[in-house]
Formats: sequence, structure tokens, C-alpha cells
Amino acid sequence: MWQDFNSYLLEYPSLDAAIYYFINLPLVIQIACVFIVIAFLATLFAYGSILVRRFKGGRRDRRMSVIIPRIDTLLTEHIILNEGLSENIPIDQIQLPLEEFRIPLLRSRFGKQMLIDRIVSYKKSFTGSIGALLRQLYLELELDKVSFKKMKSPKWNRKVQGMIELTDMDMSISDVNILPLTNSKNRELRAEARNAYIKLSKNEPFKFFDIVTEPLLMWDQIELFKTITTTEEISIPNFARWVTYSSNKSIVSFCLKLIVHYNQQDAAPAVMRLLENKDHVLRANAINCLGKLRYEEAEDKLVSIYSNQPLNCQIEILKALGRIDTGGHVLFLRQEFLHSSDFDIRKNAAKSLIKTTGVSQDLIRELIDTGTAENKLILKHCMNPLIKF
Repeated sequence: MWQDFNSYLLEYPSLDAAIYYFINLPLVIQIACVFIVIAFLATLFAYGSILVRRFKGGRRDRRMSVIIPRIDTLLTEHIILNEGLSENIPIDQIQLPLEEFRIPLLRSRFGKQMLIDRIVSYKKSFTGSIGALLRQLYLELELDKVSFKKMKSPKWNRKVQGMIELTDMDMSISDVNILPLTNSKNRELRAEARNAYIKLSKNEPFKFFDIVTEPLLMWDQIELFKTITTTEEISIPNFARWVTYSSNKSIVSFCLKLIVHYNQQDAAPAVMRLLENKDHVLRANAINCLGKLRYEEAEDKLVSIYSNQPLNCQIEILKALGRIDTGGHVLFLRQEFLHSSDFDIRKNAAKSLIKTTGVSQDLIRELIDTGTAENKLILKHCMNPLIKF
């Protein structure tokens, strides 16, 4: 074979010879050769990518080291130390030296983006007249058009960047542009669009609740709750609307939390209707909401349905009785504490007994004196004022 191969190599000293040689190798060696070539190419690609990224990053850092100090100087001189601000001249009457910001260094796409980033950063640090003047500069330099253009980009990360810039600069975005994004398949784009819509919509900041099909994840709810509760001059609706009509369980659950936060007592009847819902998690959330609202009309209903509920709902009913605190169901709480075989049931019954103002100290002392060792520990634990209910 080797004589045949050597004669072939002498006759055809080309790639064909290597292919001929490779084909005649054992299968195991052929597979090993393929993996060696793949590993070699992958290593070259990885090193090439690293070198390209480092080159681009180094070039970006060098450009930023020149542009950012120049931008900071301009903003400090013409915005923060603007003489018009010290003379109490209305913001819309202050003449800004726009040509100073249109130097060749800031005309490129990169330069404009650095200018937008610095203006947004300064806007977060300064409020009042300086913040308003920064916004005016952003508008007069037509940088808002750059941000709006990003929202039309097919890339989701560009859309998110544009929305963040417009939101931070208090720019209005039409519902046509932003509302469809609140139901996007991309989680980050969807979350940012919802936050932006709440901040920027003046009339119906919660309109996207009507069209949401994707569930609100717990982290989404935390972010939305923070946005809603920290946004100034936000129009708060009656969240009973979505508790009654929404088919999205996560929206209903989130609205229950908002009803509690804003103490919307008029939403309690709508929450009561959730006690008939087939989803036990929603029922538990509704019971929790009624308890935190201290809705006295719900107390008898909660006790009447107690025996037919799963454990999570029973625990929430016991907590709700302690929060509502009318003292009308002390015997029921005592019964559950003494005779239930479930530890969580007894613990929450004890908490509600301790919390109910109508319960006499004699009853608590009797339970301690006559109870089992475990029940005594539960009662003493619940009597600790540092234990949160």
C-alpha cells in the first residue's frame, strides 16, 4: 500500500494525495484527525475573537478618554454654571450655545451616543432647573430623534436603549410605538416597555394590563411595583377592574398586591368574588388581601369556607382573622390551635389569638398552663413582640 501511495504522491503532489492518504487511514485515526482540525480551528477563532474584542475595546476607551472630558467641560460650563440659572431666567428663554456641542468630535454616531449618555447621567444627578436645562439641550440638539430612531431598530437591545434614554429624559412616547412592546416575547424588552409605559403615560399608565398574555414573573412584579410606587404624579386606577375581568392570573395576583398597598377598600367586594375561584393560589392571595385590608365583612365568609380549603388557604384565613381583629372568632382560633394536627395551622392560629385585642390574658395563660410542651413553645414564640405577623 505504501509503495502505491508513494508512487501516487510522486505522480500527483497535491491535495489529492493528502485526501488519498486520509481515506486509507483507519477509521479511529480519521475521527481523531477531524477532531484535531476542529479544535485547532476553534482555538484560532477564539483567539481571533479575543484579539478583535480587545482591539475594539482599546480603541473605544481611547476615544472615550478624549470625548468624555470634553463633554463634561461643555456641560459644566454651559449647563451647570449657566448664568441664566443664577439670574432666575425661565428655562425656555435661556439661549444655549448649541454650536459648542456640534464640534466635529461629537458629530459622529459614537460621539452623539457619548453625549446622550452623559446628558442622561447628569439628568439623573441633577433635578430642578439644571435637570430642565439638560432636557432642553437634549431637545435642541435633536438627540431625541436619535433615541426614537433606536426604538424602530429590529434589534431588541437597541429598542431597550432608546426607551431607557427617552424615559430618563421625560420624553413622551405614543401608545402606538410602545404598547405593542409591552407584550413582546423578549423578556427584557417587555419589562422595559412596561416600566417606560407606566412612567410616560399620563392618562392610562396601566393600559397594558388589558393586553398582557405573558405571565408577570416575580422579578417583573418587583420591578413594576418599584416603578409604580416611586413614579410621581402617576394616575392610580381602581385595580378591582383587573381583579374582576382579567384572565391573566399573574395580573390579578399583582393587582391584589397593589390594592393592599394603596388600601383600596372599595375593591374589597371584587376581591371577595375571588373566593369562588377554582385556582387555590389566587384564592390564597385574595384571602391575604382581605386580611391586610382588614375587611370585616369577609370574616364570617372566611370561617364558613375554611374546612373546604387546602392548607395554604387555611393558613391565610387564620392570618386574616388576626389582621381583621374583631374578636368574633376567638373560639374558632382556639379550636384550631388545640386540635389541629398540622404545625403551621397551630402556629398561625396562635399568632392570631395573640394578636386579637379581644382575647383576655387569662385565656392565653390557660392555654400555656394546660397545653403540651410544643404548644407552650408556640405560644411563647408568638408572644415575642419582635416576631412579625
